[in-house]
Amino acid sequence: MSAEYKGKLHETVMKFPDTDIWMDSCGEEELNYGLERGITGATSNPIIVAAVIRKELGYWEPCIHRLIEEYPTYSDDEITWALIDEVGRERSQKLLPIFEKYKGKKGRLSIQTNAKNYRSKEKMLEQALHLNTLGKNMQVKMPASAAGIEAMEEATYRGVSINATVSFTVAQAVAVAEAVERGLNRRVAEGLSIDEMSPVCTIMIGRTDDWLKASCAKNNLVVDPEALEWGGVAVIKEAYRIYQERGYRTRLLSAANRNHLHWSQLIGGDLCQTINYGWQKRLEHCNVEVRNYMSDPVPERWMQQLNTLPEFHKSFDEKGMVPEEFMQYGGAQDTLRTFISGYEDLVKQIRSYMI
Repeated sequence: MSAEYKGKLHETVMKFPDTDIWMDSCGEEELNYGLERGITGATSNPIIVAAVIRKELGYWEPCIHRLIEEYPTYSDDEITWALIDEVGRERSQKLLPIFEKYKGKKGRLSIQTNAKNYRSKEKMLEQALHLNTLGKNMQVKMPASAAGIEAMEEATYRGVSINATVSFTVAQAVAVAEAVERGLNRRVAEGLSIDEMSPVCTIMIGRTDDWLKASCAKNNLVVDPEALEWGGVAVIKEAYRIYQERGYRTRLLSAANRNHLHWSQLIGGDLCQTINYGWQKRLEHCNVEVRNYMSDPVPERWMQQLNTLPEFHKSFDEKGMVPEEFMQYGGAQDTLRTFISGYEDLVKQIRSYMI
């Protein structure tokens, strides 16, 4: 490493440039920290935006007042989305030099559609097309529900680089990749360019672990605690194997870090990792060796225990669920509740300014 070495994540991207590190935030301080260490993308959603507004209130409060005055007939929901647009439009500019350097393959800000619309292909698609106009380096997130996957195909065909979210399982990852392939192929068949498109599919591996732990507790199942720290890693490694074998043009994106395995075990893979600010700072000075772990299998002793869990089979097996079952998965239900509740908290915050 050079004299400019700035910690383990910087070392990761220097040694393994195909393993992209993203900042799981669009805050000014967080983005500046990450950009100094080689991040190539960033994430936003209403919960993240709410945290940014609270932290940077002196900066964003005038914008909130301006939007309320500028749109006197808007509801609190409409003002909230206008604010989310403003944050996304501005913060995507910080990543634009990376986007231009890599010709669209890196340097995107991921921005989320309204999680409340997870059942409506039409509403998600309409919002995705709008969000894509906020900057040329937007990446639009939609939940990997049955309707969301249909919307992803159509959005891809319309030129949107998608990011599947509320996604925890191999079955979802394959369904997303197949939908994106259909959308890309439709574009190619009509002579439309896909050269600068960069679709990704998130697997929220920490939340996969969360659900496996909750399911064990609910059903009075006992396995070694360490086995449950490897569930999400096993899922994303299996999805990665399938993606590589089939040559899908979607890349995987890991999210929801809970332990260092959610970073270290993916080093060397051709994928993205979105890591929050707190975990980025924790990992920078850890003693984990930075080497290629992606091809390492999950230790057999942990796989044997995970394979005793019905919910692990739903998570790990490509045919573990059909799209109509995706939002019945416990991790999906918990995450949707969190996303929708977080969005409503942001609306409540905006409403306090309006009344």
